[in-house]
This record gives sequence, structure tokens and C-alpha cells, in this order.
Amino acid sequence: MSVAEVEIHPTAIVGAGAKLGNGVKIGAYSVIEDDVEIGDGTEITHHVVIYSGARIGKHCRIFPNAVIAAIPQDLKFFGEKTTLIIGDHTTIRECVTLNRGTIALGKTVIGSNCLLMAYVHVAHDCTIGDHVIVANAVQFGGHVEIGDYAFIGGASVVHQFTRIGKHAMIGGAAKVVQDVPPFVTADRSPARYEGINLTGLKRRNFSSAQINIIRDCYRIIFQSGLLIKNAIEKVKAEVPDSPERREILAFFESHSKRKFIRSCFTPPHGESSASN
Repeated sequence: MSVAEVEIHPTAIVGAGAKLGNGVKIGAYSVIEDDVEIGDGTEITHHVVIYSGARIGKHCRIFPNAVIAAIPQDLKFFGEKTTLIIGDHTTIRECVTLNRGTIALGKTVIGSNCLLMAYVHVAHDCTIGDHVIVANAVQFGGHVEIGDYAFIGGASVVHQFTRIGKHAMIGGAAKVVQDVPPFVTADRSPARYEGINLTGLKRRNFSSAQINIIRDCYRIIFQSGLLIKNAIEKVKAEVPDSPERREILAFFESHSKRKFIRSCFTPPHGESSASN
């Protein structure tokens, strides 16, 4: 088996301690610091800056003017050694900025098979799952968690410590200040529950039975007028067990620093829906 050679443009600056996999390409005027690891087949185009602490997977593509693994914009950061991890087959478009972690978590993580479009900012200690699409100009505060297959609409802002569940979709220009559970669509400012992410679920081949269970769970949680703790008990009593139901219950029963989004629907009898 032949080993593909590393291609480094003459104007690029690559630290002597950087570890480059087979077939890596470094474009013109890019800067790669010493403590950097780049996996096989990854292409760094021109004018990219990758700071120490970056760990980039295989077959990624990073576009011009991206800044990878810069120190956190956090006054509690005192120079501790931390990392920024990117999985395999992930694309980072123009002018994306990805900060490495702080002592709190020690790392910022971007999963595999993700697409981060132009001008996205991911702050320190964020964790983004696999197959996540983040549209242009989205801004993530620190410690944000994004589940697999989530879609984040353009120009959205996500408050620090907020969680967004698997297969969720966030509308464009949404202001996300509370946790968004899995399988739903959230929009508005602040973001509200708008229904399940039906289009996304169908595209990912969820069956009608799976979708109906998800819909039944959220009908109780967001449209019954019950407090969340009571709605969860009602879901357990009335909705058949399934992996989707377990995913939803686990999200609501785990610790939330930001509480949960509310519904845009008017509940019966004038009660507050999905109260925390």
C-alpha cells in the first residue's frame, strides 16, 4: 500500500512538533503550531490558523480564515493545557472560530461527519455530537451540549450551559436560552417548542410507530398543561416503552442548568404549559 505524501505550501508555517497524517494538505499562508495533530487525508486550505491543542481527525476539510483551538474567551482561563478535538469527515467553513477547553472540562469537542458553516463560533468546553449541521453565523456560548443529528439554523445564538437534544432542529435566528429536548423543532426568541422535527425524522427513516411515540410524549409534556415532573410521570404511565421514549425521559430527568423550553401552544384552562 502506497503512503500519500504530505503537501505543505512553501508559504505555510508548520511547527516542528506538529503531527501530520498521510496525505494531509496544508495551503498557502496557513499556520500550524507545534502541539497539533491532524489525521490522514485532511485538507487545511489557505490562511487557516491552528493553535496548539488541536486534535483533528481524518478526512476533514478546513476552509480559509478559520481559527482552530485558540484560547478561550473566558476570564477564568489561566493558560492551562487543554484541547480542541474534531472528529473524522467534518467540514469547517470560512471564518469559523473554535476555542479549546478550560480546566472545567479540559476540552471542546466537535464530532464526526459534522458541517459548521461560515462564521460559526464554538466557545470553550462545548460538546457537539456527530452528524450535526450548524448553519452560518451561529454562536455557541461556553459549555453548550449538542446531540447527534441536530440542526442549528443560521444566525441562532445559544446561551452558555444550554443543551440541545438529538435530532432537534433550531429555527434560524432563534435565541436559545433553555434546554431543547430531542426530536423537536424550536424557534422564536426566546426559543419555544414548535412541534416534533417531522421532516428530519422522516429523512432519517424513523418509522410511523416511532414518530407516533415521540408525538405522544410531547403532546403530554408540552400540551397537557401539567408541570414537567407530572407530565413525565404521565408519559411513563401512558406511552409504551421504546428507545425514543427512553431518550426523551433521560433528557428531562438529567440535570439542567438552564431548565427547559416552553411550548408556543396555549394549554387548556389557561394553565402554564411545561412549567419547570
